[in-house]
Amino acid sequence: MLAKVNSCALVGLDGVLVEVEVDASKGMPALTLVGLPSAAVKESKDRVWAAIRNSGLSFPGSRRLTINLAPADLRKEGPAYDVAIALGVLIASGQLPPDCVESALVVGELSLDGSVRHVRGVISSAYLAHELGLERIFVPADDVAEASVVPDIDVIPVDHLISLVEHLLGLDAIPPFDRSNAAPPPDLPAYIVDFADIKGQEHVKRALEVAAAGGHNVAMTGPPGSGKTLLSRAVPGILPRMTLDEALEVTRIYSVADLLPEGVSLIQHRPFRAPHHTISHAGLVGGGSWPRPGEISLAHRGVLFLDELPEFGKELENLRQPLEDRSVTISRASGSMTFPSNFILIAASNPCPCGYYGDPVKPCTCSQSTITRYRQRISGPLMDRIDIHIEVPRVDYEKLTDDRRGELSETVRARIQAARDRQSERFARLEGRRKILCNADMGPREVTEIARLNPESEALMRSAMRQMHLSARAYHRILKLSCSIADLEGSDHIQTHHLAEALQYRAR
Repeated sequence: MLAKVNSCALVGLDGVLVEVEVDASKGMPALTLVGLPSAAVKESKDRVWAAIRNSGLSFPGSRRLTINLAPADLRKEGPAYDVAIALGVLIASGQLPPDCVESALVVGELSLDGSVRHVRGVISSAYLAHELGLERIFVPADDVAEASVVPDIDVIPVDHLISLVEHLLGLDAIPPFDRSNAAPPPDLPAYIVDFADIKGQEHVKRALEVAAAGGHNVAMTGPPGSGKTLLSRAVPGILPRMTLDEALEVTRIYSVADLLPEGVSLIQHRPFRAPHHTISHAGLVGGGSWPRPGEISLAHRGVLFLDELPEFGKELENLRQPLEDRSVTISRASGSMTFPSNFILIAASNPCPCGYYGDPVKPCTCSQSTITRYRQRISGPLMDRIDIHIEVPRVDYEKLTDDRRGELSETVRARIQAARDRQSERFARLEGRRKILCNADMGPREVTEIARLNPESEALMRSAMRQMHLSARAYHRILKLSCSIADLEGSDHIQTHHLAEALQYRAR
């Protein structure tokens, strides 16, 4: 007898339908698993055998079992096919009716005692079931809240193989997950700092506000202890709240990477990723024999903070393409996978190895050649992709001991949200274009149409191009930055003082 059960394979962030076909026929007793399975999938036949026996069910050991994971040219990875294979074996051996899992998708890992364990990427599997028009999806009980984020599909939580069998036989039905019982949104993450708690550095706060308004990259340079890390941790708190589409994008990435926080079914706060400078290429960009998202994808729609930027070395050059394309493509012999990486880069560095070059209080102990070599660790093409370069000086004692609080992050966020709303209205009028969410996402065509300069501003820009030796990329980035400054002011056009402020943020 032939049985078919729908399951799901993860390719990047997307789910791909996998048909688990099980044929039970007469012949020499054997169990064969085909369909380009990985080592973890090959081991599933032993887990399935033990789970069926330990659940009080009968494993058809006297028959020849052939299990095929179709399509056969797609590599299968991970233990998510265990439950589907077990159901296929039970259907093929006549212990379950043939049509019991029609219009359903099944994912889950089996323990040897028959309990169903968590698997990664459940939200992508639920999306696939929804796109295929299936009525229900069977998922591990630990992952039911994550799958319930996808609407218009019944999510059935499964904690044990025997309970699933009883449900399919109509003996003890498992009710679909009630979405009204979903957990409330989590509190603000502990890593987010309020702008009001940061003493001094008003010009840096202004630069970060402009960056958040348009999604621009920032490089901060200053001595140790001047507040670069603290300022960076405050940026997620002033970014606009994520829309539902953005939250779903981020949640899918964390689900595929198996990094969803416990008890969280939908990530609703902007990510803040701060990898150490010893991170590998695969850790930063993504990779592995079966590619997984790296830090630049985990920072999607949020902030990627790189402290001690020159210490990252050659790994920094891997950021060039993601900063331009807002996505990263990882190619392997088995194929290519693309992960989104639309983030705000905030880089922090010292002016020299000792950290005190140019400091008015503590003298620098580095030679000029040492300083030059230190700064040359960061390439010019990478620095050209950063819109805002700002110096963060030492904070005076008087400012540190001032009891007055600064402007709250909530107040700053309101201004940034108003600027983003202006951008959304403006980009909505561009019919037939790719989706643009903020000024930093604009291409040359949009910059030409939107960022128009008056004669006085054109003269200033012409002079700056000659004196500062700006590249064509820098020209477009300055215009995008000018648009963000104008949006914060509520202006429909770029004025000369908007352009002047944008120019002062370029690296000299």
